Amino acid sequence: MVIAFFHPYCNAGGGGERVLWCALRALQKKYPTAVYVVYTGDVNVSSQQIQEGAFRRFNIRLIHPVKFVFLRKRYLVEDSLYPHFTLLGQSLGSIFLGWEALMQCVPDIYIDSMGYAFTLPLFKYLGSCRVGSYVHYPTISTDMLSVVKNQNVGFNNAAFITKNPFLSKVKLIYYYLFASIYGLVGSCSDVVMVNSSWTLNHILSLWKVGHCTNIVYPPCDVQTFLDIPLHEKKMTPRHLLVSVAQFRPEKNHALQIRAFAKLLNKKETESLPSLKLVLIGGCRNQDDELRVNQLRKLSEDLGVQEDVEFKINIPFDELKNYLSEATIGLHTMWNEHFGIGVVECMAAGTIILAHNSGGPKLDIVVPHGGEVTGFLAESEDGYAETMAHILSMSAEKRLQIRNSARASVSRFSDQEFEVTFLSSVEKLFK
Repeated sequence: MVIAFFHPYCNAGGGGERVLWCALRALQKKYPTAVYVVYTGDVNVSSQQIQEGAFRRFNIRLIHPVKFVFLRKRYLVEDSLYPHFTLLGQSLGSIFLGWEALMQCVPDIYIDSMGYAFTLPLFKYLGSCRVGSYVHYPTISTDMLSVVKNQNVGFNNAAFITKNPFLSKVKLIYYYLFASIYGLVGSCSDVVMVNSSWTLNHILSLWKVGHCTNIVYPPCDVQTFLDIPLHEKKMTPRHLLVSVAQFRPEKNHALQIRAFAKLLNKKETESLPSLKLVLIGGCRNQDDELRVNQLRKLSEDLGVQEDVEFKINIPFDELKNYLSEATIGLHTMWNEHFGIGVVECMAAGTIILAHNSGGPKLDIVVPHGGEVTGFLAESEDGYAETMAHILSMSAEKRLQIRNSARASVSRFSDQEFEVTFLSSVEKLFK
C-alpha cells in the first residue's frame, strides 16, 4: 500500500510541517509495511537533509525513511506569480503541480496536508485514490468575505480596492464564486481533519461534509517544554518577550514591534529590569527574508533596534532556551487557525498574550479549572497595556497563571494527536 502526502513546502519548518512529520510517524507505527511518499517542491535539498531538518527543528525522527517525489513546478503555487486573483491563480497552479505529482506516483491513499484542495478531485477521480485532507486554514473564509464586503483594508485586500465601490463589488463576486468552487473540490474528500474549532466552522460552512469531518488538534511538543522548570524564571535579570511564528505577512510581526515600542515609552516600565523582544521564526523564501529586513527597518524607525532581536531558522534547542527564559510569549495574527507557537509558549511557562480571535480565543487561551491561562488583545494599545499589566504582576501571581496554562495544554500533545489522527484516517484504510 502506498500512502502519499502532498506537502510542497515540507522543509519549511512551520507548524504545518510538524503535523506532517507526526502524521507520518503515527502511520508508520500502525501500518509499518506501507510505503510512504511525500510530494515536495524542495528540490534544492536531499531526502536525508529534509528528514534531518525535521529532527533538528521538531525533535521528530521517523521510524523508517520515507520516499520523496520532487516536484519542479512548485513556482506555480507561489503567490508572487499572481499579483491579482491570487487565490484563483494559486489554486489553478496547484492542479498542474498535483498533475506532476500524480504522473510520478499514483498512491492508494492521498492526503493533502497543506491546504491544496484543488488537487483532491485530481487524485480521487483520475488517480482512483482514497483522499483525505488536513486543513490548517481554509483557502477562503467567511471572514475574508466580510473584510471585502465591509471594504476593510487587510494584507489580502489592498487599499485601492477598498476605496473603490465598483472594484469591491467585483472582488466580492469573485470571492463568492471562488468559495463555491472551493466548496465543490473540498467535498471530494473521504476524510476531513481540521485543526481547530474556528477552522471547523468555516469548513462545515464551505465544504458541507460534516459526516466525515473531525477536529484533530495539531501535535505540539508539549512534553519537551514541560521539562523546563518554572522557578528558573525568577533568576532572570531581565524580562524577555518572545514571539514564535514564521515570517509571513499574516503573522503581523509589525504589530509586535509597534506595541513593544509603546510599552518601552510607558512610565510604569521605567522601574522594571531591561526588556528585550526576540522574534523567532522560519524564512521560507526571499519574500520572507525581505519581510524580516522591513521589520528591522521598522524597529530602527521606532528607535527600539537595540532591544529587538531576530532569530531565523534556529535549531530546536535554541528555541527551547529562549522560551525557558521568556516572561511573555507574543502572538499577533488575526484569526490564527490554531497556534502551535501559542501552545508551546504556554507549555514552556511563558505567559501568553495572543490575538483575541481564531484558535487562540476559541481553543487555547481559555480558562482551565476556572483559572486564567493567559491574555488576549487586539490593538497596539491593547497589547502594550496588557504587557505592562503582566510585567507589573507579582512573581507569585505570574507563577499561578503559568501553572494553570501548563495544566491546560496536555490536550494538544503528540500522543493526543496520534490517537485522534489515526482514528480519523481509519476510514481510508477500509
